[in-house]
Amino acid sequence: MDDFDYSQFPDFPELFPELSGDLFDQPMTKDRNGLIECPFLPLRDVVLFPQMVMPLFIGRERSLAAINAANRNHENLIVAAQRDNDALDPEEDDLFGIGTEATIGRVLRMPDDTTSVLAQGRRRVEIVAYTQWEPYIRVRARIIEEPTEWQPTTEALMRAVLALFEKVVGLNHSLPEEAYTYALNIDEPGWLADFVASSLPVPVATRQEVMETLGPHERLQMISVLLAKELDVLELEDEIQSQVQQEVDRSHREHFLREQMRVIQGELGELDVFAQELDELRAAVAAKSLPDDVRAKTEKELSRLAAMPPMSPEIGIIRTYIDWILDLPWVEESADNLDVANAAAVLDADHYGLEKIKDRILEYIAVRRIAADNLRSPILCFVGPPGTGKTSLGRPIARALGREFVRISLGGVRDEAEIRGHRRTYIGAMPGRVIQAMRRVGTRNPLFMLDEVDKLSLIPISEPTRPY
Repeated sequence: MDDFDYSQFPDFPELFPELSGDLFDQPMTKDRNGLIECPFLPLRDVVLFPQMVMPLFIGRERSLAAINAANRNHENLIVAAQRDNDALDPEEDDLFGIGTEATIGRVLRMPDDTTSVLAQGRRRVEIVAYTQWEPYIRVRARIIEEPTEWQPTTEALMRAVLALFEKVVGLNHSLPEEAYTYALNIDEPGWLADFVASSLPVPVATRQEVMETLGPHERLQMISVLLAKELDVLELEDEIQSQVQQEVDRSHREHFLREQMRVIQGELGELDVFAQELDELRAAVAAKSLPDDVRAKTEKELSRLAAMPPMSPEIGIIRTYIDWILDLPWVEESADNLDVANAAAVLDADHYGLEKIKDRILEYIAVRRIAADNLRSPILCFVGPPGTGKTSLGRPIARALGREFVRISLGGVRDEAEIRGHRRTYIGAMPGRVIQAMRRVGTRNPLFMLDEVDKLSLIPISEPTRPY
């Protein structure tokens, strides 16, 4: 290949004076077998292509010794990528067999105790043997003569690669615009393929595959495939970023307009209706007696409500949820009257006869009085033909205990969500009948009468021989 063409970039010798001039014209002498022997530098996460100028950061002692030996003996370096980037002292099996002969230029010591070396690749080489490992690595390599003849489709392929690369540079903000200008001035297909491969954000294994492909036409075909894949990803990423940016701009614009509205309303002595409602809700939550976990959940929902725009569809759902929390009796309850004589008098005043049922009810009240809080609220099941007083017995029991009375008719109920409630994420979700009844009576321990339990099932329930 030809040497680096500085005429396309007149400022290059001024930027890198050590790399200009005769430095790139130091040919290594071949032996009688056509091999050259040079110090070797293993590279991690980097593939140095021919004609490419790249800073190399040296941190390993053996690599630094190779740099010093090359400078001292006026030799070039041979560099190749490691297969395993984590290997600190790579062996022969850890290194790729195809590398690059490189000329080193400026050597700078960095503040983090590493050394920066500016190097330019010259030509591809095949490593034949490792002749030395300490204090630095030396290798014997064969120069790879790349084919230079053009195929009929080479020029068309170069134009296609340049067109794809222009689009990639326009979408990838990490690539400078000068990269396309540089590629546009490259007139060799192999050099163009190497330059694009070194510019694309592809894995080291992919770059090494390009390095080991000797035919310029084949390399251009590989690069065109890589460019097409990268362009697809960049276009999708750009579309996603555009959608996100539009949403962010819309949110910022809405927030800015609402802040302006709030300031104008303040100047006019008017109040923001949505902000006023939020303040009223916060005051209601602060004044309501709630358990600690319920209060924490309510305050979290208030924070979500305050962060949403007033026209959001979730506003109504969250507002209804908080209203129900505020309306429920979390701590309000009726004090039980467990006087058995009073209960017997109330039952006798409302119902004549039914002695067995009354005795059963009085037994439960007596046990409740003795067991106090160690007993869960009893459940009584009344079974009998219609008109015997099953439903009407609930009200005197509640009056005898001093509790509120709630009757829930279960006839025709086919969905258990009507009793236990719906998930609040559904449209039109409401709490179940139990919660609604507690909200209506205002206590958390009313006496529930679940009427017509037998009508919950589609299969008729036969009447048992005795109450259960």
